[in-house]
Amino acid sequence: MHEELSAVLALMPDEKKVAAAGRDFFCGHLHGHEVVVVLSRIGKVAAATTATLLIERFKVDRIVFTGVAGGLAAGVNRGDAVVADSFMQHDMDASPIFPRHEVPLYGTSRFTTDSALSDALAAAVRLALPGTVLHRGLVASGDRFVSTTAESRALQHALPDALAVEMEGAAFAQVCRDYGVPFAAVRTISDRADDEAHGDFAKFIDEVASRHSAAIVAALLRSI
Repeated sequence: MHEELSAVLALMPDEKKVAAAGRDFFCGHLHGHEVVVVLSRIGKVAAATTATLLIERFKVDRIVFTGVAGGLAAGVNRGDAVVADSFMQHDMDASPIFPRHEVPLYGTSRFTTDSALSDALAAAVRLALPGTVLHRGLVASGDRFVSTTAESRALQHALPDALAVEMEGAAFAQVCRDYGVPFAAVRTISDRADDEAHGDFAKFIDEVASRHSAAIVAALLRSI
């Protein structure tokens, strides 16, 4: 979200904007690291385009994704953080040719994140946000903002080990697997992906999620 981007850019002393494919990429330095910061855009196709540009044009050697998600599993509540160990597309269904959720020609439905980078990201969450509950595990992505209790319960039934649901991470994870680029992601839980999911969403992004993203990114780059 734009609020999260602005919070991270405020930490960078020398960013330079580069336009590509309708996106603004901000190149500069943060805590001694050369970085590129960009909005992923919303949805899996937009996210895949952004990930590919980061790798092909800007030659990044690792990618970290921050943002928000809806909590699915019991105990994953508003304000918590989730560091993904893997991603899957909850709306991928090429059955009966392939099993439901399996991405055709990959032989899997789940794309793991880089373990070392994810460990460093989890440590950054603990350092930057010591009072925040941290979860690790599976995150589900799909081209739909899940905002009804019925749909949330259906996802919980279909994917009982999924901690949270969002719209971009699985696309980044698949692109990064294709290119062999280490990838890690953290999501702040903005809602429970139920009938109340839309309530105060903008306020949460502005007051909580943007602060979380900036603090986590800063702590991560100081530590690696």
